[in-house]
Amino acid sequence: MKEDFYDILGISKNATGAEIKKAYRKKAIEYHPDKNPGDKTAEEKFKKAAEAYEILSDPDKKARYDQYGHQAFEGGGFGGGGMNMDDIFSQFGDIFGGGFGGFSGFGGGGGRQRRAKGSNLRIRVKLTLEEIANGVEKKIKVKRKIQAPGTTYKTCSTCNGAGQVTRITNTILGRMQTSSPCPACGGSGQTIDHRPADADAQGLKAVEETVSIKIPAGVEDGMQLKVAGKGNEASGNGIAGDLLVAIEEQEHPELQREGNNLHYDLYISFSEAVLGASREIDTVSGKVRIKIEDGVQSGKILRLRGKGIPSLNGYGKGDLLVHVNVWTPKALSKEQREFFEKMAKDDHFRPSPDSGDKSFFEKVKDMFS
Repeated sequence: MKEDFYDILGISKNATGAEIKKAYRKKAIEYHPDKNPGDKTAEEKFKKAAEAYEILSDPDKKARYDQYGHQAFEGGGFGGGGMNMDDIFSQFGDIFGGGFGGFSGFGGGGGRQRRAKGSNLRIRVKLTLEEIANGVEKKIKVKRKIQAPGTTYKTCSTCNGAGQVTRITNTILGRMQTSSPCPACGGSGQTIDHRPADADAQGLKAVEETVSIKIPAGVEDGMQLKVAGKGNEASGNGIAGDLLVAIEEQEHPELQREGNNLHYDLYISFSEAVLGASREIDTVSGKVRIKIEDGVQSGKILRLRGKGIPSLNGYGKGDLLVHVNVWTPKALSKEQREFFEKMAKDDHFRPSPDSGDKSFFEKVKDMFS
């Protein structure tokens, strides 16, 4: 079973953003590869701490993790998990405040090179309730920047490809040596040697691509999925950014969603309430026919188990709750009015609820129990 993110960082679920950042910095420094060269255990703990910080430092991801746990980030392109050293140093290099650099690669001489990361792209995808219930694959056209064909690079003449420059300063305590990313190449160790006419200053050009996005069943309005590597590319041998997909749930004409349960308002006539009926209603998996017992009361709730939305973590489905409403006619003919005036004096038409006829509040209580 995957280790809890809060346990990895040694914090409580009520930790503030500042406390989360402080705990991650402490763990990252403790297990940093530069302090533990060749130690695979320390490297693994370093990666786990970064993965935990990636989720818990983002309010939206943290909320999903608190609600669904690790399942919220498994499959379907969600973020979290599978981080490598390039990801960690490019995303969280500034967390060390100069204590350790945000460089890819570590240990040994010859310097380190910073791998740039391209910017993320954000899009919004509208989904019907049926698509949310069953899962769907969407093909979306995205405008993104890629490295222009024909762009070539050469070793940076300022740092000789090391990606960093070293300065020696004389102080009253003696000579001090400091290293920082090369200002000429930004730490990549290379600069553009040639770029085509259609490329920008970074050697990139804009293109339109069709991206396939697999959306798992059970997502909710406002959730964000990540398609790794489908954002803008970076110059040189950099890492491509991600495509962030925000889910927008479209309103259904018949069904209302509440968590994983669905609600349906069914209106029947006086005659159907008295005599019973068979009615066909919409569900997210197609139409179904339900039986209305004779003598049904307005406010009756019929539960169709498993006809709701699947749980995002894969454990079961919600239900479809059918709310029976007896429709009262607003205009009557003379003959109809005379009929109901006669029935008003009939004892069978006078309300006589028994212990089995629950109140509205009892029905609502049962529905959520």
